[in-house]
Amino acid sequence: MDILTNRILRMSESATIEMAKKSRELKEQGIDIISLSLGEPDFATPECIKEAGIQAINNNKTHYTPVPGIPELRKAIARKLKLENNVEYPYENIIVSNGAKHSLANVLMALVEKGDEVIVPAPYWVSYTELVKLAEGETKIIETTIENHFKIRPQQLEEAITEHTKVLIFNSPSNPTGMVYTHEELAALVEVLVKFPHLYIIADEIYEYIIYEGGHTSLASFEALKDRIIIVNGVSKGFAMTGWRIGYIAANKEIAKACEKLQGQYTSGPNSIAQWAALKAIDDPECSSKEKDIMHQAFLKRRNYMMQRLGNMKGIKTSLPNGAFYIFPNIEAFFGKSYHDCKITTDRDFAMYLLKEAHVAVVPGGAFGNDRCVRLSYAVSMDEIVQAMDRIEAALLKLK
Repeated sequence: MDILTNRILRMSESATIEMAKKSRELKEQGIDIISLSLGEPDFATPECIKEAGIQAINNNKTHYTPVPGIPELRKAIARKLKLENNVEYPYENIIVSNGAKHSLANVLMALVEKGDEVIVPAPYWVSYTELVKLAEGETKIIETTIENHFKIRPQQLEEAITEHTKVLIFNSPSNPTGMVYTHEELAALVEVLVKFPHLYIIADEIYEYIIYEGGHTSLASFEALKDRIIIVNGVSKGFAMTGWRIGYIAANKEIAKACEKLQGQYTSGPNSIAQWAALKAIDDPECSSKEKDIMHQAFLKRRNYMMQRLGNMKGIKTSLPNGAFYIFPNIEAFFGKSYHDCKITTDRDFAMYLLKEAHVAVVPGGAFGNDRCVRLSYAVSMDEIVQAMDRIEAALLKLK
């Protein structure tokens, strides 16, 4: 008899965390590993935001907060959504949680139960499908191609929706591909979604500030869908605040209250000090504008360099990412090739070969729903990227 529940046994370990763990283990053995596996900005949190956290401590803002977050932060998020995304929500409809992953989990647990279908376009962030499992829902994958820049088409979406479909998880800018939907592309998908009033849409917009060409359009800005959209966002990526663990949702009153109820039993309110720091980040973006611009320009430079290097490696096929800090190249041309005792037949074989031979950590694409690709993060220094590209190129040339 199993000690653990089926819900835990059905879940997989996060592939990004698994690869990061392997990298650390090799580093502890004295091996020089360059990790392109984790999605975390390699920049410090801006000083003004850190100072707000320190000030919160000095002002004894160290007690329990309301379950949905301090009113000051929720009101600031409401102002941000109106000003930047052209979406209006009462602050009561905003729930602050312990990171965007927690926000996403709250929504899925509040909306999905056994028998419900959740549509997830692939490639997808690794935790989407696992959180659907936790909610006892059934994931329905929509496949995309590198030739179409990993974007779903309206016809694909309409064909995937059934009477049992409860939720669509939609991510733009995307982890792992970096693709960004244009306003026109979103409008075409909205034309489909308005036909199915029983379907709710989770709009994961955590990378909205990291876009290189064009701009970000929130799905919630389409008024016909607003009441069925749940925005998931946070401060981790855009403000280099991953460890502060502050995410949030904006949704209709019923869903917001359900998430507050759930969070009240799971965790109560998020970290008080981190909330005051997040308030500074969101309500006074000018304080960190210089640091954000430096970070943005660095990511753009790294993206362009990595794309140029990968484009010169025979067998690698790429699609130019327009946001986030990932590249998701197709590597299936190397399937069937080998070097010494290492034969590559899967994306995992490819990733383990690079780890063993090049001492570079990447994440197998199968974890994101596409086992013909791997994910490379350029949220590391340019020096590390140059070394990593040199190592990868040398390792690939050995494969025959």
